[in-house]
Amino acid sequence: MSTTDRPTPSAATANASASDRSRDESTTLSDDDVFHILQTSRRREAIRYMLAANGSVKMGNLAEHVAAREHETTVAKLSSTQRQRVYIPLYQSHLPKLDKAGVIDYNKSRGIVSPGDHLEIFRPYLEVTTPDPMAADDETDQSLLGRFGSPAITDETYYVATATASVGLLLAAAFGFLPISGLALGTIVTALFVLTTVACADHPLAIQQATDRRRSQ
Repeated sequence: MSTTDRPTPSAATANASASDRSRDESTTLSDDDVFHILQTSRRREAIRYMLAANGSVKMGNLAEHVAAREHETTVAKLSSTQRQRVYIPLYQSHLPKLDKAGVIDYNKSRGIVSPGDHLEIFRPYLEVTTPDPMAADDETDQSLLGRFGSPAITDETYYVATATASVGLLLAAAFGFLPISGLALGTIVTALFVLTTVACADHPLAIQQATDRRRSQ
């Protein structure tokens, strides 16, 4: 390479800086990325657990916490089936997705989950802050946790409750405790599941509304 073809130190530095800026921009989470990540209750609970841990945790402990919250029980009372129902999706899908987004650093072989560069982005979304009493109309102080209520109330909780109510109605009708026609009973059960679907759909809608307010600021 001739002297004229060799890049000068200043040019090399400029190229490196441009490369660094491009890398930083490509790894920055957009509002759409945040919205997509928070759509799933298991990812929300996993992020909330990592924010509270302030350090590395065992993947098994994280999975047990998420499973306990999902089934509205304690870790000690979890059944093996309940653990597996949550552990496998976290292991195969949710944690790798959070790792790819830079929210966590997931060492799959060691089973260790550490905070990622973008973890703190989610703190204002998942923690309830005390609203200013002088600004009653200001909804920006209310995080997603406040909008959703208890983190244990997941989409699965709604559907389990609806299924339980439907089975109760069917049994009551079958044993003659509920004098109602089959057509009317079918209509009631269908309406219950429609209402449940609407209630579950409110979760991502609340996230989108919070994101829209963030964009408008």
